Amino acid sequence: MSMRTIVKSALGEKNLRVLRRLKKRLSGQPAKPTGLAAISGDLNKLAVHFKTDKWGTHRYTQHYQRHLQHLKNESFNLLEIGIGGYSRAGQGGASLRMWKHFFPKAQIFGMDIHDKSFVDEDRITTFVGDQSDPASLNAVADKIGELDVIIDDGSHRSPHVITTFETLFPRLKDGGIYVVEDTQSSYWPEWMGSEDLDARHTSMAMLKRLTDGLNYEEFVDESYEPTYTDLNVVGVHFYHNLVIIEKGRNAEGSNKRSALKQRYAKS
Repeated sequence: MSMRTIVKSALGEKNLRVLRRLKKRLSGQPAKPTGLAAISGDLNKLAVHFKTDKWGTHRYTQHYQRHLQHLKNESFNLLEIGIGGYSRAGQGGASLRMWKHFFPKAQIFGMDIHDKSFVDEDRITTFVGDQSDPASLNAVADKIGELDVIIDDGSHRSPHVITTFETLFPRLKDGGIYVVEDTQSSYWPEWMGSEDLDARHTSMAMLKRLTDGLNYEEFVDESYEPTYTDLNVVGVHFYHNLVIIEKGRNAEGSNKRSALKQRYAKS
């Protein structure tokens, strides 16, 4: 019988693991993280652990990882609209818990039309609010203060998505990220969307217009007045049922006058 087998038999597996960790600590090697700490850097695994549909039913967390990784160890405020569980007592909050463990220094806020205060804990705060009502949205934003990340996972009805964006995007800080989830409902008349891909009133139509706004400086209509989003959206990323918008000053200039000399020679 080898010495290792004798030691293992005498100490037992649990005590042997403790001894190994102590040996690593004394040798200066960091102990390998276990439990939640071992997956805290992987949003896909955290989503599975907390049972949020952002991974599994959907494939959102891989995109969140890419676009929010730079905030991993920053102190900031994240607001998610829609906490989950609908009106069922004691249900919801899975994604808020996921965000809390992925962002160890962030304050996580949730807003829902139903009372979800049972979710509240250290660094997670919930509010009751109606995303179809600008006054309600602004009241919640006033309580939070600076908004760095906003995620709309609320009703998914186009009028509500549009109202929420028009109300809260101006309150998002420069450099912030705004996300709209479950855009598939934009194509469903039963969910206040439209099967007409050219319909102007849907959430996807509003989001697609942002891509033209990115290039407003190239418009040749001299009477065109840029909108707030024209001036303050610097990136729009479309994924399956998910749109991620970057806020910043959109004023890079244009070469249209030199490229279109004949047109502008008249002016």
